[in-house]
Amino acid sequence: MSANTQTTHHDTIRLWIEDRGGKPAAVASTHSSADVGLLRVWFPGQGSGGQLEEISWEDFFVKFEESKLAFLYEIHAAEGDLSRFCKFIARD
Repeated sequence: MSANTQTTHHDTIRLWIEDRGGKPAAVASTHSSADVGLLRVWFPGQGSGGQLEEISWEDFFVKFEESKLAFLYEIHAAEGDLSRFCKFIARD
């Protein structure tokens, strides 16, 4: 069984996402010029492309801080491969 890790450190989050080929994104239906919307991690080629819109790292982390989120992630899957499991949670 692999363990989940929680962080609010921007460099750690960015490296984890980029190491897995991910990009910062928002749910397209919630994204506007006035509000980034709901944050997501988009892994191109893994679906959800039409529902997600890529955003800048700057916009991603501004919304991350405004929403007082933490990033919950798994480094390796049970099989030992790099895991893509992640989600945003409220900070403690």
